Amino acid sequence: MKLYRFLTGPDDASFCHKVTAALNQGWSLHGSPTYAFNADKQYMQCGQAVFKDVEGKDYNPDIKLSEQ
Repeated sequence: MKLYRFLTGPDDASFCHKVTAALNQGWSLHGSPTYAFNADKQYMQCGQAVFKDVEGKDYNPDIKLSEQ
């Protein structure tokens, strides 16, 4: 099965750590990162799509993607 996640967070070290953790768990980057101003919270926010192939499992909408 192929899994997809979109990681988001403020433009600080916590976002970089989130992406780094995903990469170290076998996720791969998909496309370019995004960067936009969050007017509600008054800060810049980052986003990055990641994907992962998992062998021997079938997709189920109840799975927790961050735990795969």
